[in-house]
Amino acid sequence: MKSTIKKLLVGPVVILLAAATFAADTNLPAIIPLPQQMELRAGVFRLAPDTEIFASYASRQTARQLAARLRTGTGYPLKVVAKWGANRAVTNAILFTTRDASTNLGAEGYELTVADNSVVVRAPTPAGLFYGAQTLLQLLPPKIFSTNQVANGDWQMPCVHIEDWPRFKWRGLMLDVSRHFFTKSEVETILDAMALHKLNVFHWHLTDDQGWRIEIKKYLRLTQISAWRAGVGFGLDSNSTTAYAPDGRYGGYYTTADIREVVKYAAARHITIVPEIEMPGHSMAALAAYPQLSATSGPFTVPLHGGDYHGTYNPANDETFKFLNTVLAEVFQLFPGRYVHIGGDEVPNDAWKNNPECRALMQREGLKNKEELQSWFTKRIEKFVSENGKTLIGWSEIRQGGLPQNAVLMDWKGGAMEAASAGHDVVMSPTAFCYLDFYQSSNFLAEPRAAIWSRPLTLPKVYSFDPMPTNLPPQLQSHILGAQCNLWTELVPNLKHAEYMIFPRECALAEVVWSDQNSRDWNDFQSRLKVDEQRLDELGVNYRHDPARPTSANSSTSGN
Repeated sequence: MKSTIKKLLVGPVVILLAAATFAADTNLPAIIPLPQQMELRAGVFRLAPDTEIFASYASRQTARQLAARLRTGTGYPLKVVAKWGANRAVTNAILFTTRDASTNLGAEGYELTVADNSVVVRAPTPAGLFYGAQTLLQLLPPKIFSTNQVANGDWQMPCVHIEDWPRFKWRGLMLDVSRHFFTKSEVETILDAMALHKLNVFHWHLTDDQGWRIEIKKYLRLTQISAWRAGVGFGLDSNSTTAYAPDGRYGGYYTTADIREVVKYAAARHITIVPEIEMPGHSMAALAAYPQLSATSGPFTVPLHGGDYHGTYNPANDETFKFLNTVLAEVFQLFPGRYVHIGGDEVPNDAWKNNPECRALMQREGLKNKEELQSWFTKRIEKFVSENGKTLIGWSEIRQGGLPQNAVLMDWKGGAMEAASAGHDVVMSPTAFCYLDFYQSSNFLAEPRAAIWSRPLTLPKVYSFDPMPTNLPPQLQSHILGAQCNLWTELVPNLKHAEYMIFPRECALAEVVWSDQNSRDWNDFQSRLKVDEQRLDELGVNYRHDPARPTSANSSTSGN
């Protein structure tokens, strides 16, 4: 359904509303991502110390989360009433319920009605109720996100009726923690900001050449050796990070307890975590601990930077698959989500070509080239993944030589049309629109160091992205699950720098994957973003400022 935004005549009431709640150039609330349908009505609802929050059984968690957020900024007790009868009047209260919710809203949709004496959020599912709560928070002044009680706050929201649902089911952000380690609490900080903008997939890039970040109980050398390197690397100042062990080595890893806590934290925000365990290339860190699994001769060390270090597993060695299957089995236990990412990108040509065991395997299996050998490898891994009730995802390269039957393609450099046409699901993540490690303007001197192998990825460029491939037939469009933006962290050694690279480009991507394509308006988005940046300020999130927007004291141009 095409997005519709309606404005009713509200007379002098508009003048009474807190200006920060609204986009600067309109009288419409400054909500990101933009709802599918929004009608502004006369009047306001004011939070008061005696306001109650009613919650049906399915909505208790969301109600408690909202109450905790509102209490912090307002200081109001805001009691959550877990038992609510259908005949009980909703007065001076906020109600969350699945009762009488329209199933047409879908699995993540919601209906939000703000009247002058009540707020009602209805949704068919807890996820929809949660997204309704995020919109409710954005109807309030940005200081509602303050980490301290705000004195003399006027906590009002405009009367509106909103019906909203996402355009795509996959709305993601990838964080590379292999090149630089981010702590559990730092990851949770990013998850909080994702939830505010209704992103629902956190792609956790846990292993690569420069670091292995996940504890595997049956292979403890992965965290004893593979999680550490001699220094910060990548030509960065050693003081740009604090991720050092007592012996001076750089790195870190997540224990199984850490992983479970982050998974639980994300699930409470309706975010699914997709772990990535790189194979068969980008495996130098793992091979530093288990060199016998390599297709090339060792010994190996965890490298300090990028380059031609792409360690590659030996597919002709059965021990390789015993190792990878054991690792994946532990990963399956830690991550309850459906998807597991196996990377599959940038496998070096010579690693297998110069290995006599690999050449013999290719001859035995009738494989003509490296691409077909990689496809053979991926299909063997995919069989194990499917037998364990999971779905394998890989980067664009896994399509070369033939996609496994049940695999999902993550398109960073092509293949979406081909994969969708063959009946495979696809997540769009093209470099030109989704790579947050790229410079944010052409004035490199004004920015912290960033990737230079492509054009700058500006905020309007992200906002112009349409994940649906041009000319994809309507009957195949359901295979496009959605899109995600990626932060590769070779040059991003700390949280503030990461936030600067992510925000506000993540805000633009959030609108791209949630809102109706026909409602896209760059000037309107910029206007709403001015308000959203005030929310980020209150949350303590660093972000890049556009010089055309007013400067915030919280924002800086350097993450170091």
